[in-house]
Amino acid sequence: MKILLDENLDWRLQRDLPGHEVKSVPLIDWAGLKNGALLSQAEKEFEVSLTMDSNMVHQQNLSNYQIAIVALTAKSNRLADTRPLMSKVLAVLPNVKPGTLTVVS
Repeated sequence: MKILLDENLDWRLQRDLPGHEVKSVPLIDWAGLKNGALLSQAEKEFEVSLTMDSNMVHQQNLSNYQIAIVALTAKSNRLADTRPLMSKVLAVLPNVKPGTLTVVS
């Protein structure tokens, strides 16, 4: 599965998502794109966007996009706080659907 890590997440999380093609927003020069523009760009190349921004569902009509959103709920976006959630992310990935939000905590 092709996964995009939002700029609010450490790019090193890609190491915890084996078997998937994972890219980071800053490392592909998309940093600074607002959510709507980011989702429009991302849906062309990725199946899932992984973020800490669970408010995105209130800011965007996700059903307009052909990408699934997985939002992490953690104490902070530090690697030490988000890395433990990656096993749960791996567990939900097979069931995510485009245009929906899945929260992992």
